[in-house]
Amino acid sequence: MSALKFRLPPNDGPVLSVVDMHTGGEPVRIVLSGAPVPSGSTLLEKRRWVRENMDWVRRALLLEPRGHRDMYGALLVPSEEPQAQLGALFMHNAGYSTMCGHAVIALGRFALDYGLVDPQSPETPVTIHCPCGLVPAYVSYSAGRSGRVRFHSVPAFTLCTDVTVDVPGYGQVIVDIAYGGAFYAFVSAERFGLDVCSSRTRDLVDAAAAVSEAVKAQVKIGHPDSEDLAFLYGTILTDGKDAYSEEPTANICVFADSQVDRSPTGSGVTARIALQYHKGLIHLEQTRTFRSGATDALFTGKAVKETVCGDHKAVIVEVSGQAHYTGAASFTLESDDPLKDGFLLK
Repeated sequence: MSALKFRLPPNDGPVLSVVDMHTGGEPVRIVLSGAPVPSGSTLLEKRRWVRENMDWVRRALLLEPRGHRDMYGALLVPSEEPQAQLGALFMHNAGYSTMCGHAVIALGRFALDYGLVDPQSPETPVTIHCPCGLVPAYVSYSAGRSGRVRFHSVPAFTLCTDVTVDVPGYGQVIVDIAYGGAFYAFVSAERFGLDVCSSRTRDLVDAAAAVSEAVKAQVKIGHPDSEDLAFLYGTILTDGKDAYSEEPTANICVFADSQVDRSPTGSGVTARIALQYHKGLIHLEQTRTFRSGATDALFTGKAVKETVCGDHKAVIVEVSGQAHYTGAASFTLESDDPLKDGFLLK
């Protein structure tokens, strides 16, 4: 039997072309073409405009039947910052994030491999404009091939520590809240009788999601730069091993609408390093390894410089990881398809 030739059938709707990658098991679907160019003079304005006017792109690409509950996406948009090689809006099952470390790691390779920057050895610098700010990334490049990526975060800081929240079904829970481009609540999984590496994912998700809802209802979160950044993105359950060690420390992040990060979470590692530095548990240039409780994937992180963010003492954090390509696709939306806009099963 001769090989069948693939072609898209006649279609009366948009066609969205994407490249799929993953970083430590966490997917990122990068939109190449087919999406409108968002309006707005700044990236945050574009983020608001996309949320209000073209959410169909997120729904079509991330939700079923083309995606799944835990799919993640990056929409490439023009940046107003002249030093940025690309701007990106990050999409998940419930909306739009302000930062995504695993996507930055993937986009670093993508920018180099797709000719958005000229290759340099041993590392190619790529500046990515994220909603939280400019994020310099550095892509390993050798023998014509891109590889591991490290990036330097926006100023990361601890918002508050030892905050008690009433969590329905779990009682009073003490959490820390830190910012790494997005805000996370941190609590040891042991508080719930769980282990981030061996407990059922469903049990971890239920506990983390309950904490997130309690924090959102009971703790006021603010950011000195913009109200667009002032929201809790998720909860990270840890193995409780916060003091510096050469051994990996594990965590699992649950964000958005109970979405589970398969990677160690780049912005979560950033926030966790900021929290450890704030508590005096880690020093500048001490590299820690972070393990995903979901996939055993590893990121490294270290605080490289002190800085400030408004009135907060902050640090710049370097995070390093590896992304891989998984494929490319063109997705169609037929006008007579009643499920063309996507759906999620609860």
